Amino acid sequence: MARAKFLCDAERCIECNACVTACKNEHEIPWGINRRRVVTINDGKPGERSISVACMHCSDAPCMAVCPVDCFYQTEDGVVLHSKDLCIGCGYCFYACPFGAPQYPQAGNFGSRGKMDKCTFCAGGPEENNSQAEFQKYGRNRIAEGKLPICAEMCSTKALLAGDGDTVSAVYRERVVARGFGSGAWGWGTAYDQKGG
Repeated sequence: MARAKFLCDAERCIECNACVTACKNEHEIPWGINRRRVVTINDGKPGERSISVACMHCSDAPCMAVCPVDCFYQTEDGVVLHSKDLCIGCGYCFYACPFGAPQYPQAGNFGSRGKMDKCTFCAGGPEENNSQAEFQKYGRNRIAEGKLPICAEMCSTKALLAGDGDTVSAVYRERVVARGFGSGAWGWGTAYDQKGG
């Protein structure tokens, strides 16, 4: 994999929250933490759009830049991970991230809230792959098993794409080219035997 990326197709997302539920179940995430969430704009109005948001594993991640103990690191695939052993729970990453990815597992003062938690692209953490210690801290390591993140696999409309950045952008590019004819609705060409231009 060249560079791991998430992309959510707002034209396909139906706000079912399957990605959120799958992530919580797969990694046994504690109550109060959502590594992934669905955000809806213009809810109940014409032009309503929903997107699934999590850590976007930025190329130049702001969370890495502000962390005073350097607990964030990037894998060869570009996945931004963190070490809970190094984290001091200061909250700088929480304020620096434009996507709100790093979160505290419990309520309370900054010093008593504990270690930050965030989306791992189902790639685990710094511990040995698929070890019990890795699962307890970060959840299941699906990338080491040769699988995609569970949120993308469970997306019923395939709105949420994950994997190699070039492959993900090629799939999205194909979708965009195929849209924009007929009513503009997804599946129109299939239903009426029309071919996209």
